[in-house]
Amino acid sequence: MGELGNTVGVILCGGEGKRLRPLTYYFQKAMIPIGTQQKPLLEYIVRLMKYHGIRDIVMLVGYKGQQIINYFNKGERYGVSISYVWDDPNYGGNGGALYNAYLKGVLDNAENVLIYYGDILSDINLADMIKFHEEKNFTSTLALSPNYRVAVGVAELEGDRVTKLVEKPFLGKPVTIGVLVVRRRALDYLSEIAENKKDIDIMGDLIGMFLQRNLRVGGYITSSFWFDLGTTEAYEKLEPAEVDQRFSFLFQE
Repeated sequence: MGELGNTVGVILCGGEGKRLRPLTYYFQKAMIPIGTQQKPLLEYIVRLMKYHGIRDIVMLVGYKGQQIINYFNKGERYGVSISYVWDDPNYGGNGGALYNAYLKGVLDNAENVLIYYGDILSDINLADMIKFHEEKNFTSTLALSPNYRVAVGVAELEGDRVTKLVEKPFLGKPVTIGVLVVRRRALDYLSEIAENKKDIDIMGDLIGMFLQRNLRVGGYITSSFWFDLGTTEAYEKLEPAEVDQRFSFLFQE
């Protein structure tokens, strides 16, 4: 694949993963083992970025971050360059972690920043998403899935009477999947947000501000596989053989 030299990949992997306890008493949540080879989730993310030409990766680390550093080092084993930014308690939330990296200057040379949530497993075509982002000249582009099922049954009512019950239907609207691209210059807005908030959320606060200011936010619709591994229930449902089959392309030398 071609290299995307103007894009820096940022992986959010500093959270405590409370919904994954008791596993995360022992593992950083991005380091939970998946597939029959029991490689950490984070390795799949790194390999996906490398596959799509993103060689400059910044990991935002905090809770049990040394596990990540010990495993990946500087990224030589994967043909990428990995640097680390430790979370600063003065800047809370995933947006605060991103703002801390912004202040440290590690994103200064990028035109685009690809942000990837560290508990998401996906085979999304990152190169195509960034191409879409560039061609449409968006300030930010969100990866969206049209195939999300509601986790509960949905009832239709006529007055007090249930007339129809659909178990776990498709939502019918695209949902965010924890992958997005942001213009580096647009991260300047984090400074304004940080003046009023300590805990910053990327989607709610940063993307919310883009929309309030009428900046162009794109939606990249993808039917790619994606799986949120943020809970123990989800982790138990992920079949190792399916992971091996679906992601074998990342491990072909």
